[in-house]
Amino acid sequence: MRAANRYSGPSIRKWSDMTDDFTLYGYFRSSAAFRARIALNLKGIKPELRFVHLLKDGGQQHTAEYKALNPQELIPALAHDGHLITQSLAIIEYLDEIVPEPPLLPKDAYGRARAREIAYVVACDIHPVNNLRVGQYTKEKFGASDDDIARWHRHWIQVGFDALEKMLSLSKHTGLFCHADAPTIADICLIPQCANARRVKMELDLWPTIARIEAHALTHPAFDAALPKNQPDAE
Repeated sequence: MRAANRYSGPSIRKWSDMTDDFTLYGYFRSSAAFRARIALNLKGIKPELRFVHLLKDGGQQHTAEYKALNPQELIPALAHDGHLITQSLAIIEYLDEIVPEPPLLPKDAYGRARAREIAYVVACDIHPVNNLRVGQYTKEKFGASDDDIARWHRHWIQVGFDALEKMLSLSKHTGLFCHADAPTIADICLIPQCANARRVKMELDLWPTIARIEAHALTHPAFDAALPKNQPDAE
């Protein structure tokens, strides 16, 4: 069943003539799927949603059916026009190429590099060591407790956010969002990581610039509609 359209307002571009071509495989709590939802919302694309519960049935991402779709057994995955695209950053840049407005990367070379740099701190350094399968492996192979895993998450979030706070607060290029005054791939990665921080009992008081950007981003309907609590499969 196609999810109801909750999104409205001039800040989200409408692209109704192609919405039937998109299918997003995701899970409400996945921060990588959260990124894809934000990007789709910013582009005004309303995909068909297919839910892959990462915990039920031993993890539905490990079923033969889903593994045939995505051999990495990860989400999100975006189907469009006969193609399947995995990896959230690839999905974001793909959407930006096929729907140029509003842009998710700045127009200038330095701006694009800076937006990617911030995004990669989250997507390449913080998130990979804190994702579900890492936690499950440390529990199964090394006997880590839930508290151990939460402390592990908090450590790597703090390491990453300490660096990001300096990168953002000391740069003249930081505006209402991570780069200037419009959302980019940087914000698309940062806001889900803020949600991850809160999930492991971290507040953002130590990082006032990050907290300010998050608060502003969540006033944008594309970010608010992508929140885990607002998804049809939210528990």
